[in-house]
Amino acid sequence: MTLYALRLAIHYEFDRPTGAGRQLFRILPADVPGLQRLHLVRVMLSPAPAERVEFTDFFGTRVIEVAMPPGLTTFDLVLEARVEREVPDPELDMSPPPAALVAEIAACRDVAHASPHHFLAPSRRIPAMPAVARFAASAVRGAPTVQQAIVRLGQALHRTMTFDAKATLVDTPPDQAFAQRRGVCQDFAQIMVGGLRSLGIPAAYVAGYLRTLPPAGQPRLVGADAMHAWVRAWAGEKAGWVDFDPTNACLVRGDHIDVGFGRDYDDVAPVTGMLRLDGSQTGSHSVDIEALDGP
Repeated sequence: MTLYALRLAIHYEFDRPTGAGRQLFRILPADVPGLQRLHLVRVMLSPAPAERVEFTDFFGTRVIEVAMPPGLTTFDLVLEARVEREVPDPELDMSPPPAALVAEIAACRDVAHASPHHFLAPSRRIPAMPAVARFAASAVRGAPTVQQAIVRLGQALHRTMTFDAKATLVDTPPDQAFAQRRGVCQDFAQIMVGGLRSLGIPAAYVAGYLRTLPPAGQPRLVGADAMHAWVRAWAGEKAGWVDFDPTNACLVRGDHIDVGFGRDYDDVAPVTGMLRLDGSQTGSHSVDIEALDGP
């Protein structure tokens, strides 16, 4: 178990005073039984919003809804939290052979938020992508189990793709990122989700935070950690959901902090909504995650 201190800061600046608007923030760490526990959370907004409410969406992600008053020239959000994350022991691969997964999905009668049925079909941001489907079929050929297929595809993407923060934008289609073999964690995750769905493996897009470690001998830089994305795939009735991070070619363990999951980026985007603007807007965000020795 590791206890983390998490701090997220979001800053907006506007050339001219804004009109009113409304924003949705999906930034709060989740409570995940047996895996992640939220001990403390504080969200500070400046200036104070005209209205602030919280709700939980269909997929179980906590959402902060803020009504922005008119006349803003700046806006700041600061999240401070304490999150306890378990480091699960490596488990035996209990997933079935890939050919048997169709029957297990058909036998599942659950239609709640975590049902595999929600994560099989293409979605708005992750349509059918023939080139990705061919790549996925080649990458997993001969995999003896569904979990091995998940891992093989994630590792193959990691070998094929290059992480490049300047290669894509938030609305770059995943098939375009795949064609150029470059992108960020959002692209890696959405490409892998699309590849798994093409194989008949239910797959979700997961948003959260990643604690990063500095190179040996270098100090930890405050604010250098990041919001992150990875993949959650359904590996059958016994194995359940398996989380894999294709950007880092690893099963998700203790350095990842869950916020939420959905069909694609749209379902768990950290900031959505609208603002009436007359002029340009600039923004920035920083994330700092520190492992704590004590409570």
